[in-house]
Amino acid sequence: MESPKPSAPPARRSGAVTLTAALLAALVICCLLSAGLGAYRIPLGDVVASFQHRIGLGGHALDRVGESVLWNVRLPRVVLALLVGASLGCAGALMQGVFGNPLAEPGVIGISAGAAVGAVASIALGLSFFGNWTITVCAFVAGLLTVLLVYALSRSGGRTEVVTLILTGIAVNAFAGALIGLFIFFADNAQITQITFWQLGSLAQATWPKVLAVLPCAVLGLVLAPSYARKLDLLALGERPARHLGVDVERLRIVLVLVVALLTAAAVAVAGIISFVGLLVPHLLRMANGPGHRFLVPGSALGGALVLVAGDLAARTVADPAELPLGVLTALFGSPFFFWLLRRTRRKQGGWA
Repeated sequence: MESPKPSAPPARRSGAVTLTAALLAALVICCLLSAGLGAYRIPLGDVVASFQHRIGLGGHALDRVGESVLWNVRLPRVVLALLVGASLGCAGALMQGVFGNPLAEPGVIGISAGAAVGAVASIALGLSFFGNWTITVCAFVAGLLTVLLVYALSRSGGRTEVVTLILTGIAVNAFAGALIGLFIFFADNAQITQITFWQLGSLAQATWPKVLAVLPCAVLGLVLAPSYARKLDLLALGERPARHLGVDVERLRIVLVLVVALLTAAAVAVAGIISFVGLLVPHLLRMANGPGHRFLVPGSALGGALVLVAGDLAARTVADPAELPLGVLTALFGSPFFFWLLRRTRRKQGGWA
C-alpha cells in the first residue's frame, strides 16, 4: 500500500519559507562579517570587491597581505564552520527524529566523544594507513560503533527511553574521556597538543586541504538526509502506524544512524568535540515552525551553520588577541539550554518514574 504524503498547512509552509529566507540572509551576513573581522580587519566593501574580482564580476584585488589573510586564513575557516555547523545541526535533527525525543544529540549521548576517541587514537598511535583520510576514517568507525551501542542500550520494550538515553550518554562520555586521558598519558608533547585540540574543539587550524578532506563526507550526509524527511514524519506517528504506512522502521533507523555517524565524524575529524549545536538548533526551529522534517532537516543544517559561523566569530574576537576554544563556547551557552529543556520535558511528561 502506498503511504500517504502529508502536506503542511499553507500558513506553516509560508512560515518555513520566511524562516529559511531569514536564516540564509543571516548566514550570508555572518559569513561576510567573519571574513572581514579579526586581528587584521578587512572592510566589508573590500571583502565583497575581492569576491567579485575572483569570479570575474568587477571589483578589485586587495593588497598582498589582505588577499593572503582573506583567502588563505579567513575563508577556509568560514567554509569549515559552514560544513561543521551544517553537519552537526542536521545530525541533531536526524537523531531526534530517529529516537523520537528532543533530547537526543550526537554530543549529549556520546557520539562526538566516541568519534573523538577514534581520531585521538589515530594520532596517539601514529596511524596512517589511509593517508590524509586516516583520522576521518577512525573517527567515523568509532562514532558508528558508539551510536550503535547507545541505540542498543537505550531500547526497552520496543521504544527508546529518554532517561536511559541520557544515562547511556553520560556513561559513554565518561568512558571516552578515560580513553582520551589514557592516550594523553602515553603520547609525546606534539601528540598531546593535537589531542588537546580535539578535546576543546576549534577551527583555528582550518586550511583548504582540511576543507577538501571533510567536504565529501559532509556533502554526502547533507544530501542524503532530506530525502528521509517524509519517513521521519511518519515515524513520528509511532512505530506501528509507520509500519502500516509502508515504512521499514528498522532499516530506516540503521540508514539514518549511518548518516548521523558520517556527519558527526566529518565534523569531529576537523573541529574536535563541539557540543549542543545539534541539540539547540533543531529544537528552536521545531518551536518556531513545528515538527515537520521537510523543513526541520535542511533548516537545522542552515541553523547549525549560522550558529557555528557566529560562534567562531565570537571565539576569535571576544577575547582578542586571544582565542576562546569554540567547543567551550558552545558548551557554555548550550548547557543552560539543555538544563531548561530537560526540566521542561520532565514537567510535560509528569516526571520520569
